[in-house]
Amino acid sequence: MSLKERKDMDPAFMWDTTELFENDEAFETALAEIDNEIDACGAYAGKLNNAKDVLAFLEAETLMMRHMNDLYCYASLRRSEDTRDGQAVSMFARAGAKAVKAESAVSFAEPELLGLDEETFNAILNDASLQDYHFYLLNIKDMKPHTLSAAEESLLSQFGEVFANPEHVSEALMDADLVFDDALDSKGEKHQVSSASYILLQNSLDRTLRENAFRSLYKGYKQHIHTFAQTYSGDVKAQTTEARIRHYNSSLEMRMSADHIPTAVYDRLIDAVHKRMDSMYRYVRLRKRLLGVDELHYYDLYTPLVKADPRHYTYEEAQKMVLSAVAPLGDEYVKRVQKAFDERWIDVYPNAGKTSGAYSSGSYDSNPYILLNFTGTLESVSTLAHEMGHSQHTWLTNHNQPAQYSGYTMFVAEVASTVNENLLIEQMLQKETDPQMRLALLNQYLEGFKGTVYRQTMFAEFEKEAHAMMERGEALNAEALNALYKKLIALYFGKDLVIDDEVQYEWARIPHFYYNFYVYVYATGYSSAVTISEKVLHEGAPAVKKYLEFLSMGSSQYPLDELAHAGVDLNTEKPVLEAIDKFDKVLDEAEKIADQLGL
Repeated sequence: MSLKERKDMDPAFMWDTTELFENDEAFETALAEIDNEIDACGAYAGKLNNAKDVLAFLEAETLMMRHMNDLYCYASLRRSEDTRDGQAVSMFARAGAKAVKAESAVSFAEPELLGLDEETFNAILNDASLQDYHFYLLNIKDMKPHTLSAAEESLLSQFGEVFANPEHVSEALMDADLVFDDALDSKGEKHQVSSASYILLQNSLDRTLRENAFRSLYKGYKQHIHTFAQTYSGDVKAQTTEARIRHYNSSLEMRMSADHIPTAVYDRLIDAVHKRMDSMYRYVRLRKRLLGVDELHYYDLYTPLVKADPRHYTYEEAQKMVLSAVAPLGDEYVKRVQKAFDERWIDVYPNAGKTSGAYSSGSYDSNPYILLNFTGTLESVSTLAHEMGHSQHTWLTNHNQPAQYSGYTMFVAEVASTVNENLLIEQMLQKETDPQMRLALLNQYLEGFKGTVYRQTMFAEFEKEAHAMMERGEALNAEALNALYKKLIALYFGKDLVIDDEVQYEWARIPHFYYNFYVYVYATGYSSAVTISEKVLHEGAPAVKKYLEFLSMGSSQYPLDELAHAGVDLNTEKPVLEAIDKFDKVLDEAEKIADQLGL
């Protein structure tokens, strides 16, 4: 069935972007006018040595960035509606170029402030007129020990594209140059293998197809593994070199310092997961049992364990399910979700040319916007709950913080979305009595936990060890990286998984390794969300109050302190261990139902 063109879609199920700009003409006018604001900000260069001028600059910069974000958001939404629309693509490109111009125009500010002597900077920091920017300036001050001279910073910045080149080479190799053999299914039919189709093939119920696709993909990676090792080694070298130049103890410390997260949090996550590997091994045994195989291989890890929910949910039913799921968060939260539905914050259905997947976006001066491609599956309902969590986080932040603190860090970004998903599953489990359907819901939870906590922690450990090897002067060649990854697969999946030779090459196809110590936030965020959702369900109003306050903080406090306010102390192992306790409880019921069903 072909998709409808955008012009033929029902406007009732399309987002209303007029809150940002009435139409494209209004956007074009604002895009032209932003140059005056950008130039006005740039005129403060060389003047940031007293409280009056610093305040004037920060207020001008904040307002300019608000307007710039409106432009970029509108253009991004328009392009997402139909990526074939030349006008929308042009708007997005021009808004992006203007955003680069804006960032460049104010790039002088931090080096200039950090170049002040301590007495002058402290006087500005503590001036009463700058109280609304105190935490913002404090964050800048914290970077002073790791900031180079103006000339050195300028020189280092010019190597930005050079440092990014290993990632670009890896992407080109993966997306353009790698060619894979077709995979035969059990009937002898051919299936094209590509980076895009691989996971779909691994979800197949045809084990012959899964195995052949697995061997085809990693045959391709093996043929280029030395090139991948060189690109990744180059990326790690760039990070470890910059960390040394900036006087950090490690590249890990450098990357985590941006969010004021001590490296102990990273180490503690890995240590906590190591202590509870038995829970992961239980899950692997359950997967082997439910699949009914004598040997569990890596190509058996993604295929569904039980039949998916066969029911089709209308969008109206999905709305009611999400409203019911978030009811424990209070009447005001529910009203805001209903507001999102009523005021068309959401672009619901797929249309020809529409961006795939889902996301939540918005600016400080607009409602949050949600892109969906709703198809009526349980996954579609879960995605609506997930993105609504992001949007409610954004709404609460924007309505409780000034613009300079309206953003929130990646360290906390996935908490609200995952809390909503957990509340949805818990609500469905309360109502579901059919054992097969309960097992499907439990499996969805187990799969999410396995992929987000255990697998992302494994990735985090790989990154940590690879960077440490470089910092010790060891070679990051293909043999070393293959051996490290294969060792971690054995550690995280246990003896019930057959470690095929191809497994050792998987590290080469993980693009997140080029994001440098990013993946761990998925595991800490998921663990935090489990703790919070359990508190909401079992402690009620006091826990809800603290959680909603957390969602309202934006970047006005350090992220660890924000989570602590919600009752999550990641200075200890407790949140991760509590999350795994929940994983164990879900496993208990899944195993019990499997016994009842004779599986």
